[in-house]
Amino acid sequence: MSVTVSQVHAVEILDSRSRPTLAVTLETDAGQHVRAGVPAGASTGTREAVELRDHDPHRYSGQGVLQAVQSVNGEILDRLRGQTFDGPSDLDHALIELDGTENKSRLGANAIVGVSIAAARAFAETAGVPLWKHLSGEVAEPRMPVPHFNVINGGVHALNELDFQEFMIAPLGAPSIAEAVRAGSEIYGALRALLHGRGMSVGLGDEGGFAPEIAQPEEALDLLVEAIRTAGYTPGRDGVAIAMDPASSEFYHDGAYRVAGQDFTSDQMIDRYADIVERYPVWLLEDGLAESDWDGWQRLTERLGDTVELVGDDIFCTNPKIIAEAITKGVGNASLIKVNQIGTVTETLDAMRVARDGGYAQFVSHRSGETEDAFIADLTVGSGSGHLKSGAPARGERVAKYARLVEIEDVTDLPYGLR
Repeated sequence: MSVTVSQVHAVEILDSRSRPTLAVTLETDAGQHVRAGVPAGASTGTREAVELRDHDPHRYSGQGVLQAVQSVNGEILDRLRGQTFDGPSDLDHALIELDGTENKSRLGANAIVGVSIAAARAFAETAGVPLWKHLSGEVAEPRMPVPHFNVINGGVHALNELDFQEFMIAPLGAPSIAEAVRAGSEIYGALRALLHGRGMSVGLGDEGGFAPEIAQPEEALDLLVEAIRTAGYTPGRDGVAIAMDPASSEFYHDGAYRVAGQDFTSDQMIDRYADIVERYPVWLLEDGLAESDWDGWQRLTERLGDTVELVGDDIFCTNPKIIAEAITKGVGNASLIKVNQIGTVTETLDAMRVARDGGYAQFVSHRSGETEDAFIADLTVGSGSGHLKSGAPARGERVAKYARLVEIEDVTDLPYGLR
């Protein structure tokens, strides 16, 4: 079903970290009026699509996005207005061609992705179906995903000494999204009480997780296991498992990984992860090694690839070409999926198909700088990826995604769980 664009407009708004981002509205000749909020990351891969920032030191410490806003309200509007597109990919490819760069740096990936997400909504409304259903069948059969709640924050997401960036709880054994959200909330509350009882900070990081004054990842894992049990759940794959995102590129310098003041080689990090997986109910490890450490990633995959899901984020950047290369080289066994990391919905779905066809899982993700836009919830359901992370079960911009999943589950009979 085709869509004719009559108007596209962007404004500068704030994301959840009080940094500027864009809100984009798109109107069609048929009367659809849709909106998209653009996420932004703090921990970013070097090969990500490039956000356009103003770098004006007198506004938002240089982080303003007025140039990206002008990209939408100028060139993009001129290209799309009055044009009829046969599908989302048709419109997305028009945006890619208009920008003309490999990494969307001319118009800005933040400008392009906002228009792309809004357009996907417009096509769904034109077809008269929910957004998740409009996206269904593009990668795999739709299903309700396992939510992964980031409840302990470190790295660039928090002002503590914990180098590992995210520690998540994953209710793999829950029977439904509603029960998974309940588990996440109850464990989050138990963790807060546990930290408070030990005189530790219950301040929050960027993604709504607690940021206690700890330095070693094993300390965080001990806290999570105790909180899971205190809340009345069983740690493990049949109950509530743990996932980690060290975001290793952030603490990899001059060939060494510096964790809590100590340097480790790639093989020493692999040994440490193997020990952690043996001692704790960790089922997923994201960015265990740096984006440039491909040899180390191959050894990590050989060592743990049959035991845990090894997710590439910074190393893959939701890029179909890079994911295909990783599959050929045996690097990881899953790809993180971030729409703004590649820049359009079409390319995101392409990346997911490449991963699926290569036997790699797809783990859909938010960013540290979020809006209330819940697009990724529909994307996760429609693509059938099986798991989503959107931060803690707290703060409106995080909860919006989980709430959307509950709403979808309430009116469908889709299966729940990993693919």
